[in-house]
Amino acid sequence: MKEYDLKKLLDSPQLVENHIHKFIQEEVLKKEIFSSEEIEGHLLKAENNLRFVQKNIGLEFIDWAITGCYYACYHAALSLILTRNYSSKNHLASLCVLIKEFYKKGLDEEDIKILNSFLDYQDILFYVESKNKREDATYSTKTLFDKKEAEQLRIKAVLFVNKIKFMLQK
Repeated sequence: MKEYDLKKLLDSPQLVENHIHKFIQEEVLKKEIFSSEEIEGHLLKAENNLRFVQKNIGLEFIDWAITGCYYACYHAALSLILTRNYSSKNHLASLCVLIKEFYKKGLDEEDIKILNSFLDYQDILFYVESKNKREDATYSTKTLFDKKEAEQLRIKAVLFVNKIKFMLQK
């Protein structure tokens, strides 16, 4: 997804709603109540992916480290959307729920007091960019990736997962 397409979603709640409605009809997005164990399971999976990346980022399989960074973020996002009674089997559907339920751009005084309870533009942009990097690492024929870039992605993934864990504690 290009940043332009992300901005269209962020600027159009109706477009996000339309996507969510379509995904529910296609049954790739479901509304139901989930247990705290399932929410915790996705967080554990996110942490497991981060451990994998930490152990393997210095090795020659940087493409798998990049993939692990995205999936750490994806599982954290899935844990978050479960709290709003959504389950997803689609990356765009998950993104739409994140935007609908957790993205806030117009903050009032009360919102500022609890700012860490929201995902901001940089959080959502990172989520999309990490997916793009994962697609390149997974589907391209490249086998050489920049270790420094992968390490930066790992750090951002840790921050993203930690922010979602903080949000879930509230």
